[in-house]
Amino acid sequence: MFPRSISLRSTQKRLTVAGVVGTSAALLLGLMSGTASATPVPDNPVPYGQGHMGVGYIQDGKDFKPDTRQLHLGAQSDASLKANPEGIDVSGWQGSINWSSVRSAGIEFSWMKATEGLTYKDSTFSANYVNAYNAGVIRGAYHFARPDVSGGAAQADFFASNGGAWSRDNLTLPGVLDIEGSCYGYSQASMRQWVLDFYNTYKARTGRDVVIYTSPSWWNTCTGGWSGMSALTPLWVAHWTSAANPTIPAGFPSWTVWQYSATGSVSGVAGDVDRDRFNGDRSRLLALANNTA
Repeated sequence: MFPRSISLRSTQKRLTVAGVVGTSAALLLGLMSGTASATPVPDNPVPYGQGHMGVGYIQDGKDFKPDTRQLHLGAQSDASLKANPEGIDVSGWQGSINWSSVRSAGIEFSWMKATEGLTYKDSTFSANYVNAYNAGVIRGAYHFARPDVSGGAAQADFFASNGGAWSRDNLTLPGVLDIEGSCYGYSQASMRQWVLDFYNTYKARTGRDVVIYTSPSWWNTCTGGWSGMSALTPLWVAHWTSAANPTIPAGFPSWTVWQYSATGSVSGVAGDVDRDRFNGDRSRLLALANNTA
């Protein structure tokens, strides 16, 4: 399934989903007793608590064109770095991170996992959030969506109360809804409503439009290429490719952030790390952080 050039650590991390393809919904829901279950039966769930950006991307598969290069920040031109700030996204999979080294390597922004579903909190979030801030990395939090656990509004509330808040301090980005991999048995109309409920609650709690992280295949399949969020939310598209530009989901006119690789290398992070690019210069990145025109 994977080219040999993709590292073992990355393969093990991403294959979390492949290992649970045969897991029964009954077993999963039994392990999660006490959570809301009046939702459609999940069709291919990630084990609860193990979600992270990209875990569903290989499962989804239709967009997956592996970039076999080992990407280093120094391989890009100075002009490219100035025009399109580089970022990373992280979770507990990366372990302890030296954020001063990350910033010195030229990384300007990062989103880090804060929550998942209705109860799970990433154990590395607090350290990452504070240490990235102290190192001068413009950072934000993300929530791994679990429509099999509860409705979107409840998860937005949980996220906003556990890392997803926002303040205008020149270093805090709006929160991200990470939704990928499985349609969880939802119809396209029901999934659209789930996303809209999350958006409305997050907006009411923080005053910010949530960023949506997804892949073209997921969005097109699970929402029907819905255009209802295009005027409300910045798009963070997952498309791991060496192409000059990503493919974006139907329903969105453009991308704001592009996750272009899962096998990047950055000083201060042990092993592979997801690499991201911002669609604009640093002034636009700061405008997104500070909610200015």
